[in-house]
Amino acid sequence: MPATLEVVCESNDCELDMFELHYTYEMPDDVGVSDFQCPYCGRTDSLRAIEL
Repeated sequence: MPATLEVVCESNDCELDMFELHYTYEMPDDVGVSDFQCPYCGRTDSLRAIEL
């Protein structure tokens, strides 16, 4: 089963609570939260992976 990454945006100006990234099998193993940006505010430095 492909990996799922849960992410929270910790920017005080962002209204997004959390989102999930659903990878395909072709996603490289070294891809992490630092490779993405918040879909709401567009920031990259305020994202953090969370464990549910």
